[in-house]
Amino acid sequence: MVVGIEQLIGLVDAYGYPAVFVVGFLSSFTLFIPSPAFIVVFLFGAKLNPVLLGTIAGAGAALGETTSYIAGYGIRKIAKNQRKKLDEIRKLVHKYRPEVVIFIFSATPLPFDFVGIFCGTINFDRKKFFVATLLGKIIKFIFIAYAGFYGISWVADSLQG
Repeated sequence: MVVGIEQLIGLVDAYGYPAVFVVGFLSSFTLFIPSPAFIVVFLFGAKLNPVLLGTIAGAGAALGETTSYIAGYGIRKIAKNQRKKLDEIRKLVHKYRPEVVIFIFSATPLPFDFVGIFCGTINFDRKKFFVATLLGKIIKFIFIAYAGFYGISWVADSLQG
């Protein structure tokens, strides 16, 4: 069953912030399939508190992103004969502040699923992965919520005057 934008908006309209968490989670739960969570957060930015809205949507999205990490971890388990090479890659990655890269990818519209799969494959620390993802997603969704808060008001004012 595919959930459309109308169903997500109806869900948030009926259940408020808990539904925002679910929308954020569903937006990141699927691998490589775009979702309308950005639209939902943008639209409700004018109706709900943008900071709380972005924080809750970001938390749901960060939790949903663990699916890509788990997929990568599964790849690691399958690739037993490549474990030594993966450990070498992990050591190399740690030289370049991977938490910053994870944060940047999660705070921007860059394709994050690849980052999650990569982190799971090299067995990057799960807690560090989650915290960097959480902070990036929260910032991204707060920004989108504020864009909706100010953008929708600006459009409405422009149409009236």
